[in-house]
Amino acid sequence: MSAIIIRGGRPLSGSLTVQGAKNSVLPILAATLLSGEVCRIRHCPRLRDVETAMEILRHLGCRADWQGRDLLVDAADLTRWDVPDHLMSRMRSSVVFLGAILARCGQAEMTYPGGCELGARPIDLHLAALRSMGAAIQETGGRLVCRRERLTGTEIVLSLPSVGATENAMLAACGAEGTTVIANAAREPEIVDLQTFLQKMGAHVQGAGSSTVVVEGGAPLHGCVHTVVADRIVAATYLAAAAGTGGDIRLEGVDYRHLSAVATMLRQAGCRLTCGETSIRLQAPRRLQSAGPIRTAPYPGFPTDAQAVLMASLLRSEGATVFVENIFDSRYRHVPEMVRMGADIRLEGRVAVVCGVDRLHGAAVRAKELRGGASLVLAGLQAEGETAVTGVEHIQRGYEDLTGELAQLGADIRQEER
Repeated sequence: MSAIIIRGGRPLSGSLTVQGAKNSVLPILAATLLSGEVCRIRHCPRLRDVETAMEILRHLGCRADWQGRDLLVDAADLTRWDVPDHLMSRMRSSVVFLGAILARCGQAEMTYPGGCELGARPIDLHLAALRSMGAAIQETGGRLVCRRERLTGTEIVLSLPSVGATENAMLAACGAEGTTVIANAAREPEIVDLQTFLQKMGAHVQGAGSSTVVVEGGAPLHGCVHTVVADRIVAATYLAAAAGTGGDIRLEGVDYRHLSAVATMLRQAGCRLTCGETSIRLQAPRRLQSAGPIRTAPYPGFPTDAQAVLMASLLRSEGATVFVENIFDSRYRHVPEMVRMGADIRLEGRVAVVCGVDRLHGAAVRAKELRGGASLVLAGLQAEGETAVTGVEHIQRGYEDLTGELAQLGADIRQEER
């Protein structure tokens, strides 16, 4: 069993280049199925979820191999259209392969996806979007069997701006006849990155970043070279780590505009942020002030994925900060572990009130999901004594080398087998 061991009390300092975005590269890897040629993905992070996506591509008959820091995918010869349960169950975003496989092969079979247990995340919006384009989908015993004679462009109005449903609809629409209009689309930067990739392959897609995405289907697609956008949640994690420890760090290769909501709260807490075209510098006071209230919301609101790490940064702040989780039902699973370290957090449904304490103490804690796991590492950076975080496999789904990069910034941290 792996554990991350931290001895807290050191302010972070130095600079890092932020890894490629997990939530961007996964739909891009699904999109490679549409080209039938070789695609080179640059700045691709080496993550557990990326390895799972590569296994799905290989199962379908593609070649997917690392070449240095680049990932090459050759989707010329698809031999299957099904994704087995043992691969689907590893990550939630595996469902994004549904639209791409259906567009390329005319049929697709898979089970319901897995991933972190954050409460109900139904895929009904995905299925409704595909059905509106002409797909026949049967749901039996937790398995999806999809067929289509042809996909036809249409207007899709999402009841919620779901990132995954927007991506699935975009991918399927590239293989449809006519024009598809996706209304109330998700506006996340990762949607824009997917659009850029599709445009490089020759697809006619526009509007990403706004609430309306338009796809003119049927364009011949080809291979391309694409560099993945920086991971804004990883960037938020390192900013929060520096803020909580009274540090001074600089992040390179990141678009500060993607972090506006997080930056606003960090400034409220007393941090100084200096933003360049592709960099952010954070200088933190010795002790943060309370901020907020912090309400999670779809982009450009405060991201649910950054809620846990910002909470960790405020555990020793002066005053009380209110968090309201509006996206997922079970996004406070890290809170009981933080309380074991001496944090004062009061929960009531979707609301968490963080009352700053003078000090935290090290403890043995367990990561139960990806971002909550990272937040426990951040709490350990501030705690007196030794903190041991297990459940490291969750953290590795989204962070290429959290331990190594924090050590590079001066943290006393290591990973060991126990």
